[in-house]
Amino acid sequence: MTSSTKPIHIVGGGLAGSEAAWQIASAGLPVVLHEMRPVRGTEAHLTDSLAELVCSNSFRSDDAANNAVGLLHEEMRRAGSLIMRAADAHKLPAGGALAVDRHGFSAAVQDALLGHPLVELRREEVMGLPPADWDSVIVATGPLTSPALAEAIRTQSGEDSLAFFDAIAPIVHFDSIDRSIAWKQSRYDKGGPAGDGADYLNCPLNKEEYEAFIAALLAAEKTEFKEWEASTPYFDGCLPIEVMAARGPDTLRWGPMKPVGLRDPRTGRRPWAVVQLRQDNALGTLWNIVGFQTKLKHGEQTRLFRTIPGLQNAEFARLGGLHRNTFLNSPRLLDATLRLKAMPRLRFAGQITGCEGYVESAAVGLMTGRFAAAERLGLVPAAPPATTAMGALLGHITGGADATTFQPMNVNFGLFPPIEGTLRGKERKQALSARALRDFDRWLAPTPLAAE
Repeated sequence: MTSSTKPIHIVGGGLAGSEAAWQIASAGLPVVLHEMRPVRGTEAHLTDSLAELVCSNSFRSDDAANNAVGLLHEEMRRAGSLIMRAADAHKLPAGGALAVDRHGFSAAVQDALLGHPLVELRREEVMGLPPADWDSVIVATGPLTSPALAEAIRTQSGEDSLAFFDAIAPIVHFDSIDRSIAWKQSRYDKGGPAGDGADYLNCPLNKEEYEAFIAALLAAEKTEFKEWEASTPYFDGCLPIEVMAARGPDTLRWGPMKPVGLRDPRTGRRPWAVVQLRQDNALGTLWNIVGFQTKLKHGEQTRLFRTIPGLQNAEFARLGGLHRNTFLNSPRLLDATLRLKAMPRLRFAGQITGCEGYVESAAVGLMTGRFAAAERLGLVPAAPPATTAMGALLGHITGGADATTFQPMNVNFGLFPPIEGTLRGKERKQALSARALRDFDRWLAPTPLAAE
């Protein structure tokens, strides 16, 4: 068996694994897709179908000109995505969104893969680390990776795969923060290893504003746990703000909202409480609300956080959340083509890499499949440009995000390199999208893995 006829193995038959398999087979290479269902079920899946949609049936906005996920749709279509082909064939009325008939969608993906002569499906659980003779493996096991495989990955990588309630803090677009109210300063002007003593944006609250915020926080609607989540404990280092607030009215003021070491330059005085934001990506376009992990419903978060002075016009790249998840600290562990640095024969795809959402998961699967296929063909895998939706998402996962605060994220325009000029709003988004598609087409053009 020559290297080009030796199969590439994929562990996991969700959206990412299915898309990776399709990309590899479309490049003329054999692939073995391992799916443990129905041999071993999960707490979330209801069927043994490939690419089952576990939660919503929506792929979100399909507007490629004005929305980052719509742009990602279009890039995937241009790259010959099976997931997008099946979604388009089984779409349902949903306004500007792409919603699908979940059963028709999944059946279309499965039928296409089973009908491809280069795809072999094996219904089996991969127990632990893949065998050594599997020289090219894509792990696409999602946020509910089997315990045996998760432990093997953890042992090999030297990092914990976070299999507990990971508490996610909201992220705000920098240009939506009111800088006439929020000011840059670190507590006591202390700079960190990469800072200058003004590493945080600070939003001040007086006593009345703080007390009103706490009252609204305690009264706000929270998301209920799923039955299979209920027995998993909180991560002690990341308690939700509503849990902290319930312990006493001043808990947050002496926790993440403590005002010590800070002076509001407008008054020269220390505020009663402060909400701090910390830069969350290398471009400085996204800022994390420090310590504000929460299980509030998303609508409640938007309403409540916009009562914070300086955030009254906040636009959120990601809202807070709390759920059981398994994902890698990808900025630390994976290289630019999604290989595990400690064991390069393993690549990772989908939600286990730290992306969030159906489309993002499938897009990372698409990239991983193309990288693995290129490598097998003796080519040097080339990542999509950072100016594209895929490239921006890949860059965030593999190094653009801060490894110390890395959490799953959807694709959004805050991940893209800024566009030249002073464009704002829709004009800016449209310019980013137009640039992305131009650069994406150039990336596809020279490669033998482009859509036919």
